[in-house]
Amino acid sequence: MRRDLSATEAVLAQPTVLLPAIRPVRPPVHPPEGYGRSNHPPANQGPRRSKIPAPVVPLSPPPAGAGTSAAVMDQATTTTRPNAGPPTTQDRPDNAPPLVTRGRTDPAHNRAIDRHWSERPNRSAAARPAARPFVRVRGRHAAMSRRQRWERRYVRSLVLCDLVAGTAAGAATFGLRFGDEVTSYNLAYMILSTLLPVLLLAVLAVARAYERRYLFVGTDEYQRVLRGGVGLIAGVSVVSYGLDLDLARGYVLAALPAAIVSSVVLRFALRKRLHLTRSRGESMRRVILVGHELSVIGMTRQLRRERYHGLEVVGACLPPGHDGVGVGGPQGLTVYGTFEDVAGAVEQADADTVVVLSCPELDGEAVRRLAWRLERDEIDLVVASALVDVAGARTTIRPFDGLPMLHVEHPRLHGGSRLVKEAFDRLGALALLMIFGPLLLGVALAVRCTSRGPVLFRQVRVGRDGRLFRIFKFRSMYVDAEARLTELRHLNEHDGVLFKIRDDPRVTRVGRYLRRFSLDELPQLLNVLLGQMSLVGPRPPLPSEVAAYADDVRRRLAVKPGMTGLWQVSGRSDLPWEEAVRLDLRYVENWTLSLDLVILLRTMTAVVRSSGAY
Repeated sequence: MRRDLSATEAVLAQPTVLLPAIRPVRPPVHPPEGYGRSNHPPANQGPRRSKIPAPVVPLSPPPAGAGTSAAVMDQATTTTRPNAGPPTTQDRPDNAPPLVTRGRTDPAHNRAIDRHWSERPNRSAAARPAARPFVRVRGRHAAMSRRQRWERRYVRSLVLCDLVAGTAAGAATFGLRFGDEVTSYNLAYMILSTLLPVLLLAVLAVARAYERRYLFVGTDEYQRVLRGGVGLIAGVSVVSYGLDLDLARGYVLAALPAAIVSSVVLRFALRKRLHLTRSRGESMRRVILVGHELSVIGMTRQLRRERYHGLEVVGACLPPGHDGVGVGGPQGLTVYGTFEDVAGAVEQADADTVVVLSCPELDGEAVRRLAWRLERDEIDLVVASALVDVAGARTTIRPFDGLPMLHVEHPRLHGGSRLVKEAFDRLGALALLMIFGPLLLGVALAVRCTSRGPVLFRQVRVGRDGRLFRIFKFRSMYVDAEARLTELRHLNEHDGVLFKIRDDPRVTRVGRYLRRFSLDELPQLLNVLLGQMSLVGPRPPLPSEVAAYADDVRRRLAVKPGMTGLWQVSGRSDLPWEEAVRLDLRYVENWTLSLDLVILLRTMTAVVRSSGAY
C-alpha cells in the first residue's frame, strides 16, 4: 500500500498544467426556425429561459509541456497497477494527449512533446456554425422604447401641471379670503388648501385622466378632468357635511372649480406645445399602413396634413400581386411587401404602430394572427373602421355569441341636444357681442372711411333644412363686386362649386386685413342671436352652390350653418372641395357640445395663423 501511494504522489508532483478535457466534436445545433432579428422571442423571455444549448467554444492546443487532468488520473491509475510495465505510445489512441511519466523532466523530451503538439491538427476546432442563444437581438423594440420615453415625459408633465393648478388655486383662494394669517378659525381651510393638489391628483387618476389612450388628441382627456372635478367637489361636500367641518360653501365652490379650470388650461397649453413639436416631426409614432393602394394614399395624405395626430407613415404593405409603384404620388411610400410581410416591415422601417385599413383580404382570422406576431415586440395594432367619419361616441361594441358587434347610434340632431346647442349659441353670441363691441365700432369706421358704400354686406344664404336667410358681414369688396364676377370666373383657383381667388381685385385695401383675420365675419353674431346661424357648424352656402349639391352633400343642411367649423380650423380656402364637404359631414354626424368647445378654441389659433384666409 505504501508503494502505491508513493507512486501516485510522484505522478501528482510532476509540473503539469491542468486544462479541461477536450470534448468530442458534436454536430452543429441550429436555432429553431423563425428566431432571429426579424422575429424576436416574447419580451418576458431571455437567455436563462433558453432551451437551446449554448455554443461550444473550440479549445486551442495546449501550451508546451501541458497535460490534462484526464491524463494525470490515467497515469496515476496506470502506475498503481502491480506488475504493469511502462506505457507505450502503441497502447494509446491516436488523438490522446501526451503521457506524463515518472521522472521524465528532460528538456529535450519536453521539446519533442511541443513539436508533436504543434504538428497535430486541432480536431476540436473544426469550423462549424455555433448555435445562437435564445435572446432578443435588440431587447425591447427601439421605436417602441423611444415612444414610451416621450410619452412618460408627457405624463410627468401632466402631473406637474395638475400639482401647479391645485397649489395655485388653493393658495390664491386662501390668500384672497384670509390673507397670510393662520388662526384656529381658518385652520380647516388651510388644511384643505394644502391637501388640494394631492386630492386633485387622486381624483384625476381615478378618472383615468393620465392614461395614454385618452391623451394627445380628442376631447376625452378634458371630459375626464371635468368628471374628476365634479367628483372632487361632491366628495369634499359630503365629507364636510358628514364630519361637520366648518367649511364655507363659497370657499369650496371657489377653490375646487379654480383648480379644475386651471388644470384644463395647463393641459391645453401642454397639448398645444406637443402639437407644435409634432409639426417639426418630433414625438411621432412610426406607422406601417396595411391595405389597398387607394386607401393607403388617402390615409397618408390625411395624416401628413394633420400632423398633430402624431402618426408618421413610414411604409406600407399592399395586397399580393401589387408592385407598389407610385404609391403616395411624388412623395411615394416604401412598399415592404404584402400582407404576409408586415412583421418584417416593422423591423426594417423601425416602426412602432401598424394601421390596418378596411380591406376584404384581411378577415378576422388574419388580423388575429397579425396581432399575435406583433405582440412579441409590443407593436401597437390599430384597425381602421369601415364606418367613415363616425366618431367613437356614436359606436358601442356589443358581444353577440362571442362576436363583437358594432352598434352605431343616430346623430344627435334633435331633442334635448338641439336645445342645449341653441342655448349655448345665443348666450355665447350675446357675450361675444359685448366683448367685441368696441372692435366692431372700429372696424365699421374703417370700412366707412376707406371706400364708398354701406358698412354691412347682406347676402342670401341657405340655412337649416334649406331655409333662406340674409347673412351679415363687414363689406370687404367694392360695391360692383357682384357685377364683375362673370368676367373673373375663369380665374377661379378653387375646385368644386366654390369661387375663390387669392389676389381678388374686387377686395378693398382694408378688406384684405379684415379677411386675413376673419374680422369681416363678426357681424354674423347677429345672425346667431336671431337663430339663423350657429357659432359652430358647416359653412353657410349660396343658393347657387346648393343647386349643384349631390344628394349626400345635402346632408350639410341638416344643421344650422356656423361662423366657424372644422373646415375653418383645418385650412379654410386651402382645402379641396371634397375635403371641405367631408369635414362638414363629419361635424353633422358627430356633433357634441365638447366638440363645439374644441373647435372654438382651435379657431383662435387659426385666426392668428391666417392660414387659408383670402
